[in-house]
Amino acid sequence: MSTKLPVLVTGGAGYIGSHAVLALKDAGWPVAVIDNLTTGFRFAIPDGVPLYEGDIENAELLARIFAEQKIGAVMHFAGSIIVPESVENPLKYYHNNTAKSRALIEAAVSVGVKHFIFSSTAATYGIPEVSPVTEDSPKEPINPYGMSKLMTEIMLGDVAKAHPFNFCALRYFNVAGADPQARTGQSTAGATHLIKVAVEAALGKRNHVGVFGTDFDTPDGTGVRDYIHVSDLANAHVLALEALIADPAQSLTMNCGYGRGFSVLEVLDAVDRVTNKTIDRRMEGRRAGDPDSLISDNRRIKATLPWVPRYADLPVIVEHALAWERKLTEIRGE
Repeated sequence: MSTKLPVLVTGGAGYIGSHAVLALKDAGWPVAVIDNLTTGFRFAIPDGVPLYEGDIENAELLARIFAEQKIGAVMHFAGSIIVPESVENPLKYYHNNTAKSRALIEAAVSVGVKHFIFSSTAATYGIPEVSPVTEDSPKEPINPYGMSKLMTEIMLGDVAKAHPFNFCALRYFNVAGADPQARTGQSTAGATHLIKVAVEAALGKRNHVGVFGTDFDTPDGTGVRDYIHVSDLANAHVLALEALIADPAQSLTMNCGYGRGFSVLEVLDAVDRVTNKTIDRRMEGRRAGDPDSLISDNRRIKATLPWVPRYADLPVIVEHALAWERKLTEIRGE
């Protein structure tokens, strides 16, 4: 068993970050969070976890956190994630996702933090010619979001060669669902994740769900994606951290997905079945840059980590997302 170093989670009040905090805490790791709360929520942080409200490019604040909490590892989730916005405002993405990551990495290296887990994305692959996608597929991002994440991966690789430092970049596919105990979930207003949008529609928070493109080269004409339960994803981060500590000479880059895809219509059918309602679907045009199918080849993560997904079931993902959406209505008093 690896030593449980104190871990700093950046963006720990956000969707995926808050699940990572729970996974670490549940497994007995000391955790602290830094989040500027622009898209995160104070209520997402469990009792007893220190929250530092601030920015990851604030070197003085980071130095104080590293010293006060005796941080030995960083899990980095802070960043901007909306693809169309990255096209409209690329400088925001290169600032938030690349320049700020550089500041964070520098702060970590300067105090001798040796382990770094990075929240990366399948957007680093762009539009892959082959699906399922392996980690060795060409990295050809088609938007600033994907490029800003790839640049951070490259930085981490260079830093690991120059310093006593190792990292794991986890490339997420489509993250969905919520904590099975409804302790946290996707809370962002106006979120663009399909399952989040669909359960909002099922609960009357939206009047329809847009289906963007019906002419893809897929069995039903709608885009196929690999949906991974956020709690399985969070668990992969904890296991990756244990792997980095166990072998300080290795760094890792791995896909995070189930290796199975569902189309937009299959997802909406699943939501209809779980909620016993029929969501109004509006067929709309394709969005620029949407691949027909994006499915992970997850053989590397399964071979490298003792990672056994617990929630690889579409109705379960929908049920957990729905339970969180109902709880969120209570939290907000809607």
